[in-house]
Amino acid sequence: MTTPSETVFTYAAPALKFGRGAAHEVGYDVRGWGARRALVVTDPGVAAAGHAETVAASLRGHGIEVLVYDGTHVEPTDVSLVEAVEFARWEGPFDAVVAVGGGSAIDTAKAVALLVTNPGELMDYVNAPVGKARAPEQPVLPLVAVPTTTGTGSESTTICVMDVLSLKVKTGISHAALRPRLAVVDPALSATQPAGVTAAAGMDILCHALESYTARWFGEFPAKTAEQRVPYCGSNPIADLWSERALGLLAESFREAVNREPGDPGGAEAADRMALAATFAGLGFGNAGVHIPHANAYPIAGRVRDFRPAGYPQDEAMVPHGMAVSLTAPEAFRFTFDAAPERHLRAARLLDPAAQGSGGDVLPDVLARLMQDIGIPNGLAAVGYGAADVDDLVEGALQQQRLLATAPKAVTGDDIAVIMSASLEHW
Repeated sequence: MTTPSETVFTYAAPALKFGRGAAHEVGYDVRGWGARRALVVTDPGVAAAGHAETVAASLRGHGIEVLVYDGTHVEPTDVSLVEAVEFARWEGPFDAVVAVGGGSAIDTAKAVALLVTNPGELMDYVNAPVGKARAPEQPVLPLVAVPTTTGTGSESTTICVMDVLSLKVKTGISHAALRPRLAVVDPALSATQPAGVTAAAGMDILCHALESYTARWFGEFPAKTAEQRVPYCGSNPIADLWSERALGLLAESFREAVNREPGDPGGAEAADRMALAATFAGLGFGNAGVHIPHANAYPIAGRVRDFRPAGYPQDEAMVPHGMAVSLTAPEAFRFTFDAAPERHLRAARLLDPAAQGSGGDVLPDVLARLMQDIGIPNGLAAVGYGAADVDDLVEGALQQQRLLATAPKAVTGDDIAVIMSASLEHW
């Protein structure tokens, strides 16, 4: 008997408000939901820059009582998320949550919005096999996501990502209920981020677009019933449109955005295009899904030792998420090339119209040149890993079966080991 193939794909997105000045309108939007008391979730750096207060002032201006939580941990952990949830439970009730920051603040706000209205603890809801993958029983609090970095896409997605410290692995919570009700993308908030943050977060945009564009086609999955459908349904005609446009915008703006001079009008225009690329890529991968580079990124970030990236807080070691994703991307796409050669070549030429050739090296070479130009470390060795770490990294990646299932071809532990080993250095 032949297993029936899937004939249905799904698409969902938050309401979106995009443009300079949009952050000043958050109060109007939240008041329209009938909210009277809101929790603003942010981190110390974003709070110091004044962005959280911009949003809080808008909320207060529309008669909404505001409490600010600025304890978000950059690259959230299970411990930091529990701290935020406990704060919200103690200080509540709230009618809405407003995240102001990068993916760390938005993911923290998602955990808060979930757990202040639902029973149980954080690990009950974390994806299996790390957690129990419990589904929400009650509606989550309405969430507004106001990103201040361009790249994570968390404002569009159903995912909350964290490091589980005891296991040294990055995992998350995945459920449609976690998608923000409203995404407010104001490029003025991200235009001032350091070059290192622009580079790392921009590689997250790039890999979102590339991974969703090269993901397993939705019609190649076995047929599902309605209750079996998940937010990541594989590449599909709508997600493809967003991904292709994101890649084109990155080709126009990525290098310029990273290497901009302060006060350069061209740099501001590049920042706006990067914000739009991040939005488009989020709308793509938030439905199609991501695969090998993201699965590999979780243990790369979770097992970091001493690496401290430029542009980020220096008080502790970290590999920023977008950087972790990018470090194995060239080799991952070399591996997936034969599953969809035409897509890999199209993606390469969207990023670099001058790219020549028709083989599996084209896209990896385009990525490696870009990574060199924007200052991404030269592979896993540059962030502190060696050949002796490959087995542990593979073990961590294999725990991300939810992501690996979206890859365009079957992926074994041996395959990931080859990708990791070849990613120790790229040039």
